[in-house]
Amino acid sequence: MHDKNKRVKLFCLICFVVYMAFLIYYLIFSDCYDRNMANRTYRYNLVLFREIRRFWVNRATLGFRVMFENIFGNFLGFIPFGFLLPVFFKKMRSFALISFLSFDFTLMIELVQLVFRVGIFDVDDILLNTLGGMAGYLLFLAAYGGRLHYYGRKARKKK
Repeated sequence: MHDKNKRVKLFCLICFVVYMAFLIYYLIFSDCYDRNMANRTYRYNLVLFREIRRFWVNRATLGFRVMFENIFGNFLGFIPFGFLLPVFFKKMRSFALISFLSFDFTLMIELVQLVFRVGIFDVDDILLNTLGGMAGYLLFLAAYGGRLHYYGRKARKKK
């Protein structure tokens, strides 16, 4: 059983590294089609719910896909962050810590987007990404608690 746990953790670690590479590429480098920094402007939103409201209100004009990617994509994109970290880092098994790390990592990405002008610094993204990380941690708790419940019951039956 111990060997199986190591393989699961290694698999989760590989998934996390691939996920982080994809996330960083998508959030920072995928918008770099204009390499000329002089032509880029600083774009930001500091009003909470402004962009969420804009995408929701204009969903018919913008299209469902654009609205979904911008609202739900930010939330869903951070669920693996909150789920995978506590799988292989026992010290990360805290709702408050995962919430803080989700916020902190998102803030770092948003600041990089602002400084290098490769995206839009958006407080709505920070909120949605943080909530996604928190939801991922709650999914981890449900899966981990279910695992403990199942294997704990199985171990009690053997006695």
